Amino acid sequence: MTYLKAIAAALTLTVSLPAAAAEMLMITDAYAVSASPTARTGAAFFIIENHGPADDRLVGVTSDAAERVEIHTHLEDASGVMRMIKVEDGIVVPAGARHALRRGGDHIMFLGLTAPFDAGRLIPVTLIFEQAGEIAVEIPVDLNRPPEPASGAMHGG
Repeated sequence: MTYLKAIAAALTLTVSLPAAAAEMLMITDAYAVSASPTARTGAAFFIIENHGPADDRLVGVTSDAAERVEIHTHLEDASGVMRMIKVEDGIVVPAGARHALRRGGDHIMFLGLTAPFDAGRLIPVTLIFEQAGEIAVEIPVDLNRPPEPASGAMHGG
């Protein structure tokens, strides 16, 4: 009987770890935009704060707001032209640091919107982290938000 209790306790701890890990991550300053009311694409930006003792990595994202949702970034090619590309390996958020997803840098790309990104609409998104697992957020559409400088990663408290 003690053996069965030990297994049950271990399973309970294993199931609890992702929830505890998710509490170590905070999503702040989130907003979404699209180019126009008829645009078929949109983007979301936010800051991921990792208050935990270990690095984590944003590895995926899902949402019913679009046919495809991907992690993207901008990179300068050999001719000096900035190109938007899909991030295949995810985005690392170091322990005790934060990472900003901003215009001109890392961002979430919505391809094939299922409905327009109207001002004030809340976009349900599930962020998938390597350690923390899935974190559900609602991102407000803010079409009047001015672009901020593309700073990419922001390390430190």
